[in-house]
This record gives sequence, C-alpha cells and structure tokens, in this order.
Amino acid sequence: MTTLIKNPKLPLLTGMLSLGIAGTMTFSFAKSAAAASVPQGMAGDYIGIGIAPGVTSGGHDRDNAQLGGDIQGRVAIPRTPVSVRGSFLFDNKTTATIPTITYDIPIAKNTNLYAGAGYSFIGKKGDDTPIGNRNSVVLDSGVETYLSKNVVAFGDAKLGFNAYENSNADAVSFQFGVGYQF
Repeated sequence: MTTLIKNPKLPLLTGMLSLGIAGTMTFSFAKSAAAASVPQGMAGDYIGIGIAPGVTSGGHDRDNAQLGGDIQGRVAIPRTPVSVRGSFLFDNKTTATIPTITYDIPIAKNTNLYAGAGYSFIGKKGDDTPIGNRNSVVLDSGVETYLSKNVVAFGDAKLGFNAYENSNADAVSFQFGVGYQF
C-alpha cells in the first residue's frame, strides 16, 4: 500500500485500466442488448449519500489518500442524454465540491453508464480530500441503476488533474452510494 501512495501513477494507471475493462465489458453488453432491444436506461433525478475513498497522494508526506463521505446528485436534462451532476466530498478537515456535465448512455433497463467533466473546488486549499488538496479539472465516469421504487445505486470514478499543491500528481477517487429518486 505504501508503494501505491508514494507512486501516484500506479493507482492512476490501475484505476484507468479497470475503468477501460469495465467500459469494454459494458460496451459489449450494451451492443448485445441493443441487438435484442433498445435499452431505456434510467430516467429522473436523484440525490444520494455514500463513501468516497481516495487512492492517490501528492507524493509528499502531508499529502495522504483520504477516505471521506459523498453526497451526490443528478438532474437529467429532458429529451437529451445529458445530465448535470454534483458531488460534495467531505472528510474531517475540508470539502470538495465537484459540479460536472455528463453524457448518459443507457446500457440496460433502468441502468446508465455516464462520462463527463467538471471542476473540483476545494474548501480549504492544502487540506487533503479524496480528490486532492487543490482546485482541479475532473473527469468522471460511472454507472447508476434503479434498484426499487425511488431507490438508486451509483458508483463512479473521478480523476483530478494536477490536484495536489507543490506537485503535478493527479488524484483518483471512487464514489459508491445509494440515493432517493424523485
């Protein structure tokens, strides 16, 4: 684990490889599902709560990977495959507010894959969050699915570019949670 934290490129590459494999499997599934029928995907808006483990550090002793909480929401733009999303990552020191715009891809009934971009605003610069310790551009990709009446599960990965002070290290954070669909 110490090697992963000291070398931020290794978990970044591992995370991106995992996302690539998941994306390839999802695309393969979506392609075969499309041949059978056109998936409807998940519609509607939601707000949820979950966990946000950061898996990278900035390469300095004080830049540590953080485990935090996540409040996340989605507002779908009607009649388009686009959504506005927001994540609020928090830990015992500070917060990161991350608004994003995503492109939603229906992959199965009541399930979407999404990818997009946004920006991370750190509440107190210099204090570590799951997505680094300074403001940065963020790429986001994930999956969301409707579980039961008004209950949604979501999971995504965020990549913050140049997300640590006094370092050019990138940050990777994963978010998992459940939400209320309205």
